[in-house]
Amino acid sequence: MKHERTEQMFALCVENKDCEDLEKRKVYQILPDEAAAKEGYLRVVDESGEDYLYPDSYFNYRPHIQIFF
Repeated sequence: MKHERTEQMFALCVENKDCEDLEKRKVYQILPDEAAAKEGYLRVVDESGEDYLYPDSYFNYRPHIQIFF
């Protein structure tokens, strides 16, 4: 049986001003979005289960730290 290595990225929420679907001190999955990153946003799977753009300043995100399952 071959095991597939899936790379996922995560970030810690440190701010949730005017965002009902984010909780401070919670870790959220980040999805790749180069266009959003250029504008200062991260694509985040929030409490609704959907992905939305949030300011990158709302998260402590280190792209070189990744979790593998």
